[in-house]
Amino acid sequence: MVSRKKLLKKILSGTSDSNIEFHSLCGLLRSMKFQERVKGSHHIFFKDDIEEIVNIQPLPDGTAKNYQVKQIRSIILKYKLGNI
Repeated sequence: MVSRKKLLKKILSGTSDSNIEFHSLCGLLRSMKFQERVKGSHHIFFKDDIEEIVNIQPLPDGTAKNYQVKQIRSIILKYKLGNI
């Protein structure tokens, strides 16, 4: 498992959206105090002071979907969540 700071740096750089491990991404969101609800393969993350709801699913190879990583990056930047 990649350290949270390295993963955050990798996500914010935007250079390897297709190489983010799904379980590491979930761990990062949990470390940012997002609450998680799981329904099937859908992991739904939400937080009281964030208006967006993050709904992510893993690809068969265990990585996160590119567009979902981009959505999470925009939320991190919009709400300045980079301090974990």
